[in-house]
Amino acid sequence: MAVSPKNQWDQFLQLINENVSEEVFATWFKPIVFESYNASTLTLLVQVPSPFIYEYLEAHFVDLMGKCLHRVFGKTIRLNYRVVTDKEHNLAQNVASDPTNADVQEMERQRMRANQSPSALDAAQPAPIDSQLNPHLTFENYIEGDSNKLPRSVGMSIAEHPNKQQFNPMFIYGPSGCGKTHLINAIGMRCKKLYPQKRILYISARLFQVQFASATLQNKVNDFILFYQTIDVLIVDDIQEWMGKTGTLNTFFHIFNHLFKNGKRIILASDRPPVELKDMPERLLTRFSCGLIAELEKPNYELCEDILRNLIRRDGLQIPDDVIDYVAKNADCSIRDLQGVVNGLLAYSITYGGGITLKLAERCIKRAVKIDDKPLTVDDILDAVCNHYHVTSANINSKSRKRDFVQARQVSMYFAQKYTKMPASRIGKLIGNRDHSTVIHSCSTVERKLKTSKEFLQEMTEIEKAFKLKK
Repeated sequence: MAVSPKNQWDQFLQLINENVSEEVFATWFKPIVFESYNASTLTLLVQVPSPFIYEYLEAHFVDLMGKCLHRVFGKTIRLNYRVVTDKEHNLAQNVASDPTNADVQEMERQRMRANQSPSALDAAQPAPIDSQLNPHLTFENYIEGDSNKLPRSVGMSIAEHPNKQQFNPMFIYGPSGCGKTHLINAIGMRCKKLYPQKRILYISARLFQVQFASATLQNKVNDFILFYQTIDVLIVDDIQEWMGKTGTLNTFFHIFNHLFKNGKRIILASDRPPVELKDMPERLLTRFSCGLIAELEKPNYELCEDILRNLIRRDGLQIPDDVIDYVAKNADCSIRDLQGVVNGLLAYSITYGGGITLKLAERCIKRAVKIDDKPLTVDDILDAVCNHYHVTSANINSKSRKRDFVQARQVSMYFAQKYTKMPASRIGKLIGNRDHSTVIHSCSTVERKLKTSKEFLQEMTEIEKAFKLKK
């Protein structure tokens, strides 16, 4: 007597059950429901309750499933999935248990007609959402300069043409205070204005993680994933906070895959480039890097001055040129610090009246920027290292492999990573015009030597003492 396809499917599940833990089987394989087998095309159709389960099976168990399917159904079998909601699943079970029930049969025929569309998910009309965008952070008040010209230009193009897949995902990185959050909000605001029907969501990495943890505790991870898979433009800020968060990263991987495959926009912001995001799976980092990686540098003096004048016009202040010049030069190249200084000047002006003077600006700078406690610059580090090793900055920046030059170069890179907030790519560019991998290798070399050589440790201590940190 021939074995029915349904019995063969049960044999397949038994083989799977013998090769995975009970927890894995209950979570990922038990929800799968046999639907049909087409003998002419040798195609097996099964139901899964969510796209997430399908994507997880394909990502983690495709080899095991392939071997078990070939053993039971033969090597020419093809497996197809169909996403079916819980309600539809119950209906299918009723049809299987009582195929003579006329009402149930009619309902099943209606369901089958409805599912002839390309995708049941596409047909769904999800509820409107709050984009969580800041309406004050727009392109109109995002001042362009040399440090942000490329990311700003690309961001505006993405906002105006979100359906194009060029530069998807857009990965923006840079130090704190360089305007990352403003830019990604501006992209979302422009897109929302031009395409009000699109589902646009801005969220911080930390809030995403909190939501995921809550969904896990409530056993609603599938609902959490399905919600994010309905987004047209997903904007995530500060993703470096996910480093080492395995559950969050795995879940975002599946959300990312779904959005990317369906032509949706993904915009990510971080304080470092993908290559420096530690404890993140390689498969996710490669996806972060497959679109556009755009660096936002700290604004130079000219851009600081332009931003400052824009803030002054917005707040209706009257500030002399010498005060503007002083603030622009001493605001530590941070847009947040500029805003803090202007707020301070505005508060003093309202409270005490009178004009804004250079003396008042100095007071506000000290409170907002801590001018007396500035961090080291790469030039400070190079000066100290050059003095210690009796070399020049030209020697360090040369292509020479002379031992003294190499050591001075590696030490400079190590201190630059330790004392500045620059990414490795930027450090490499400023020290020897090397790439980020050279910087990472240099830092690892110095760290190993510090652990094994007391003499070298003393050298490094002496160099650090020479740093002229302003307290």
